[in-house]
Amino acid sequence: MTDENIIESNVESTKKSKKVLVLFAHPAQTRSEVNVPLFHEAKMNKHVTAVDLYAEYPDFNIDIEREQQRLVDHDVIIFLFPLYWYSTPSILKEWQDLVLEYGFAYGHEGTALKDKLFLCALSAGGKEEAYQTDGFNHYTIRQLLQPLEQMAQITHMTYIAPFAIFGSRTAQEEHRVAEHRGKWTTLLNKLTTNTLNLEKAKHIENLADLCTSQGE
Repeated sequence: MTDENIIESNVESTKKSKKVLVLFAHPAQTRSEVNVPLFHEAKMNKHVTAVDLYAEYPDFNIDIEREQQRLVDHDVIIFLFPLYWYSTPSILKEWQDLVLEYGFAYGHEGTALKDKLFLCALSAGGKEEAYQTDGFNHYTIRQLLQPLEQMAQITHMTYIAPFAIFGSRTAQEEHRVAEHRGKWTTLLNKLTTNTLNLEKAKHIENLADLCTSQGE
């Protein structure tokens, strides 16, 4: 391979790489057995910016310009959180209310997030069978997350399936955390290298089913 070909190959590789922003929200981290390990794993990836929202904004006084710039600087946006009462922890709602402003994220001139990828990475305390139309919760995870899917649509982002683990309360004692963390590492690598199968990711119920700890 000539020097010119090497340069072209490196340029092409740079074009394909993606910058990922993980916005982590967990108000009770000392009791977290799944989300905190995923947050630490994200921090180890040099192409990922991992932000602990509760640590940065303990008073909920969110720096809107700073957060908007973070969004502009990244290609993939991930909300990482435990499912609380079928929704996100409160700081993520506050973040949405303040940061996703008219004229920035939506509206006639609000196209700053256009074509960015958005997904939720979450833990659910109940078992998977509880999140079915005929289960205890009456709705699937994707159905419960429809407000966030609509948020992505209004802000011109591409929404893909959530990366979820069920039965999170017993995941550690059942030795499932390490496998889930491996799948998370695989997902982050696929996102940063732009090798995730987006068509499958858009339509599958749980993104974790697309990943293994060894790769897709």
